[in-house]
Amino acid sequence: MRAESLDTRLPAALASPPAAFRLLAVVAWLACGLAVAALIFPLASRSLRLSLRRFWAQTMLHALGVELHVEGTAIAPGALLVANHVSWLDILALASRTPAVFVAKSEVRRWPMIGWLAARAETVFIRRASGRSLLEVKNRIAGFLLDGRSVAMFPEATTSDGETVLPFRSGLLQAAVDADRALQAVAIAYRDERGRRSSSAAFIDGVSLCRSIVTVCSAGHIRACVAIAAPLAPAGRCRKLLARQARGAVAAMLGARN
Repeated sequence: MRAESLDTRLPAALASPPAAFRLLAVVAWLACGLAVAALIFPLASRSLRLSLRRFWAQTMLHALGVELHVEGTAIAPGALLVANHVSWLDILALASRTPAVFVAKSEVRRWPMIGWLAARAETVFIRRASGRSLLEVKNRIAGFLLDGRSVAMFPEATTSDGETVLPFRSGLLQAAVDADRALQAVAIAYRDERGRRSSSAAFIDGVSLCRSIVTVCSAGHIRACVAIAAPLAPAGRCRKLLARQARGAVAAMLGARN
């Protein structure tokens, strides 16, 4: 999964007016987001920044032609949200519903434009191979939770095709235990116009970010389905138990193969 220059061998479907219009809308809205983050965020209150971020995510989904469907329990304030990871669309889907702080791998910070925008949106970046970074990020997450702010993360630590749920890494889930804040499992799936799993949304197998954006714009109809489980209280549960139970909840909501 890389952010690189746009592949010149674009899908033929991009030649269609709807696909081309989507791509132009995405580029325009990305530029708008960069301008807002640079010019307005430094002067805006936190509540205004969060409102603008949510509106931007909602509009970006619309520009991409992605319909969002959410079901299940409401997101509890100050909860640690743990979701399966299928695509970069996951972030837009969650950000359009909650003002949560996101946790991302440090490589995202180096992505052109996207990395800078993510940093301005308070994303916490983690160096996955560093124990010190893990501890620092865990403590930062706990601090956000104690302040009543939700945090969203993808404990599979990579993306999958959506048919299976990979094991959840438990290290950062210790933050919910330390802060004594609820954990909520979130299941994310993408469907096409026939209700089948949409392969166009998946961001796997070394596909570049630019290529993935073009594929999504060319896909026609994509429905992002988000299911939110009831909160899990950390009391009496260690981080590893929380990880197993959250993964089980996600797999059950998806009907996925464990």
